[in-house]
Order: sequence, then C-alpha cells, then structure tokens
Amino acid sequence: MTEPPDVDMLAAALRRDSADLNLYVAVLAANLADSLPAGAVRVKRRRSVMERLAGREGSVAELDVSLGERRLLLRLDPEGRVTGEDCHEVRGIVLSRRPVGLDGWIDALARSLAGAAAANARAREAVERFLS
Repeated sequence: MTEPPDVDMLAAALRRDSADLNLYVAVLAANLADSLPAGAVRVKRRRSVMERLAGREGSVAELDVSLGERRLLLRLDPEGRVTGEDCHEVRGIVLSRRPVGLDGWIDALARSLAGAAAANARAREAVERFLS
C-alpha cells in the first residue's frame, strides 16, 4: 500500500507556477481534467470574437472541481482577478459555501486530492503527476 501524499507538499506543487494566473488556471484545468475521473472537472471558457474566428478554445473563466462531497470553484474575471469558493455538496445540493482566495482554494484542492488519492487510483495518479 502506498503512503498518503503530504498535503503541504502537494499544495506547494499546485502553487508552483501560479505567477501568470491565466496560464496557471488553463494548465491546472487541463491537468485536472486529464487526471481525474470523468465529470469531476468542469471548465467554462470565455472566448473573444478573434478566438472564435481563429478556432481557439478561449481562456478559462471558471474551474469547477468535485471530489466526494467537496466542490471547489475558481473563477477568473476578464481583468485577471480570482475568486474561489469551497462548497460542501451532497447529492447535488450545496449545504455550505465559503469564499476563499487563491491560496485557500489551492489548500482545499490539495486536501481533497490527497483524500481522494487514498480511495481512488485515478486521483492517486493525479497527485503523483503534480508532485513529479
């Protein structure tokens, strides 16, 4: 049996490249979507007319990650400001919602990924990808 990941080390790995927020959120969204089970990650994008004409997918406007009873929302507005929410959700009903900053959102994501990694092989692979 593998040892559970260190939450602080995972949070540091997730924070590693957060200087350029647009790029960071896009890469994080792609990595999470590729690594976690289908339906666990939803991405909403904002596309300008030029992006549509060029056939590009646009920038990430919202990243929504559901792991167990925890749902984490990260929104990036056109000016580059980030807002996050940490929600407790059961059977599609949000029981509580707490606004968090980027650091709080990353910490909550790290804790959720570490918890999911203990029970799910695909989540464990996601954690290993971020730590490598």
